[in-house]
Amino acid sequence: MIEKSTKIAIIGLGLLGGSYAQGLSLAGYQVKGLDIDEQAVRQAGKNGWIVAGGNDPSLISDCDIVISALYPRDFVSWVNSNQQYLRTGAILSDVTGIKRMVISEINAILRSDVEFIACHPMAGRESRGIAYADSSQFENSNFIIVPTEENSQRAIDTAKDIASILKFGRISVLDAERHDQIIGFVSQLCHVIAVSLMNISDDPMLIDYTGDSFRDLTRIANINEDLWPQLFIANKDNLSREIDAPTEQLNQLKEYIVEEDVSAMRELMIRVSERRKKFDRRK
Repeated sequence: MIEKSTKIAIIGLGLLGGSYAQGLSLAGYQVKGLDIDEQAVRQAGKNGWIVAGGNDPSLISDCDIVISALYPRDFVSWVNSNQQYLRTGAILSDVTGIKRMVISEINAILRSDVEFIACHPMAGRESRGIAYADSSQFENSNFIIVPTEENSQRAIDTAKDIASILKFGRISVLDAERHDQIIGFVSQLCHVIAVSLMNISDDPMLIDYTGDSFRDLTRIANINEDLWPQLFIANKDNLSREIDAPTEQLNQLKEYIVEEDVSAMRELMIRVSERRKKFDRRK
């Protein structure tokens, strides 16, 4: 159980890191924040989300829990360069959206007296930076813990505590293979489709005629061009396979339309409408 005296550090005070800092501090925990962006550190301090901050990795030397909110490659690089500042017995965690690569590379370099427990908060927004940080986005959202056989129950329980403190709605435990397979479909494929849809036409007149359907479908096309290529490439086996599926479905629906097969279209739409209702966010 995470005690109120537990000291927590957040590495990277962007959208998710800032939201973690806000949520944990509002819950009464001592949080330190590290970021190369001095303005982000100042903003977190001004907001009262951190008790100390800067870009000096020695700030984490007395912290019990260190959570990286860096991009996957940056996270691995940071651990490789700064793990000497992690205290013995510290628990290291993350928020990255891909797990096989991250777990493999972090565990290959991490000291044996520090434990890494991988986590994936299923929350986020199209905007980036601490200016858009808001811990309320976590409420009723999904939180995935991705342990390995080497993880202790203490580390898994710590991850569950973090999710509970931040008010996530559902906490799941998955292995890395299953996590990346699912994320390839429910997250990465959605971004691929949104990017592709926005890239089909640059007709400036479309803005004058667009309705909510197009805006909803392409909302996530306002994408972080530094982060998402890393996620796509690290999961390319799963994602490339998932990209084939919509092509088949589009061709099937195209055939129904060309053949004016109303019955087939109605059956399809009823089926997917029922499936979609299950995904409405629980209150």
